Amino acid sequence: MTDSAPSDTRLILGDPVPWFSSQLVTGGGFDLHVSAGRWVVLAFLGDPADPRVSVELNALLSHADLFKEDHIIVGCVCTRPPDNIEDLARITSNALFFIADYDGAISGRYGAAGQPRTVVLDSMLRAIADVAWDAPQGHAATIGSILRSLPSVDDSAGVPMVPPALLLPRAFGFDLCDFLVQFYEQQGGKESGFQFDVAGKTTTLLEWRLKRRSDVPVIAPEVYDLVRGHVARRLAPAIERFFQFKVTRIDRCIVACYDSAVGAHFHRHRDNVNAGAQHRRFALSINLNKDFEGGDLVFPEFGSKRYRIPEGGAMVFSCGALHEVTPVTRGRRYAFLAFLYGEEDVRTRLANNARLHPGEVQYTGQSDRIFPEAAAPSLVPADA
Repeated sequence: MTDSAPSDTRLILGDPVPWFSSQLVTGGGFDLHVSAGRWVVLAFLGDPADPRVSVELNALLSHADLFKEDHIIVGCVCTRPPDNIEDLARITSNALFFIADYDGAISGRYGAAGQPRTVVLDSMLRAIADVAWDAPQGHAATIGSILRSLPSVDDSAGVPMVPPALLLPRAFGFDLCDFLVQFYEQQGGKESGFQFDVAGKTTTLLEWRLKRRSDVPVIAPEVYDLVRGHVARRLAPAIERFFQFKVTRIDRCIVACYDSAVGAHFHRHRDNVNAGAQHRRFALSINLNKDFEGGDLVFPEFGSKRYRIPEGGAMVFSCGALHEVTPVTRGRRYAFLAFLYGEEDVRTRLANNARLHPGEVQYTGQSDRIFPEAAAPSLVPADA
């Protein structure tokens, strides 16, 4: 459920809170890190048999008109299985749900072990309020006042927020874009999955609710060398200049297709949370065409603005950034996608072979160099 034993720890307002994953009382699972990008309310109810739980829960539900996926979501944390699971299931939604914390580990990490309270998080999962049930000013009234005062996430900083992403036009020429689209059509794409850690092992599963996309791996040597050369000449220097990181390796080169005929999309996610992906530093997305609608990038932690990559242009961003691809509503979006990393990350990737499901491809440390003929060049002068 969590990565540590229960320990009662007070939160410091303004600080990021511990991430956790857990089962839901009514079935399914919850990952806190995917919930960034909206206000998150964690109501630590404790034992549902406590008579006060129904009072506090009803007070919280009086503000249910505010509970929306793009504004405020509420997770009620229970340390014991409730007797009325069916009743809870009837009020459960994508914006209101009940988290099973039956070993008390989550409550302990949030300072709520034996001390019911409500914690409110901002879009970057930092604590902005921590109100105990015995707060002198009244728990329910205080939480209600806070919830009613929360602005939209887009307005939460007082100024527009901008994700730390590099948008680089003309990474690929139009001729290369057309060639890669034809390469996809000739090869024929296959449905691609989504990485999960199951029983401590990273495996790839198909889950259309989270992701719908078809891919063609770029493994033909002449095609791979063509795109690798462009990455080496046009992207690696820019990444070192603007992000101060020397990328030397490239992982999982594919030509992808988001087809409106199947509502192709990619739900909010991060690219480095699984054991098999911890080596990844930067995600690379290059649009190969422009005749489509939808299929834009969104970085929920920084607001709801949609980013459209120009044809041949590249978007480079941290694999730790929460992002999503909106559904394609007309036509097909073709894109070249890859992950970039450095020499220090090779050790991590090799070590994590042991954490891959037996059906996953093992990494050998060969054939993924961006600069195969020599060490990656540095942009920093020797006398700097």
